[in-house]
Amino acid sequence: MSEPQNTIKEKFAKQILNFVEHNPRRFYIELAPQDIPAAAKFIFRDLSCRLATASGLDTPGGIEILYHFSHDLSGKIFTLKTLIRDKEDPHIESITPFIKAAEWIEREMWEMLGVHFDHHPNLKRLLLAEDLPEDFHPLRHDQDKERNEP
Repeated sequence: MSEPQNTIKEKFAKQILNFVEHNPRRFYIELAPQDIPAAAKFIFRDLSCRLATASGLDTPGGIEILYHFSHDLSGKIFTLKTLIRDKEDPHIESITPFIKAAEWIEREMWEMLGVHFDHHPNLKRLLLAEDLPEDFHPLRHDQDKERNEP
């Protein structure tokens, strides 16, 4: 049986922008935003990985989204990584329709970073008060730092 990292490389050879083996158990797979859902679905359904968590980061080049999957049979971690360059109106397709466990973490990234997850079934506030302005995203570097509270 092929190693899961080799299966991913073969299946998404044309979509992978960068593949980094950080160590024998940790892999980072960079893809364009539009390729994330298909790769996530494949890793989840076909390789039987579980979504461990996801994270987002405001970088100078855009909003980086990382989905971290655990292949428990081998002890390997696969991170799907992408960069949304449009910081004015960041969008990416949600993986929640086929990985229910992504619902709350995508909500958190929407709320804290302003990333809209298209086709997410329930994008609503999770952490911040309902009366805060809709454009207040505390983890964005361009957020108005003059105000301590919006």
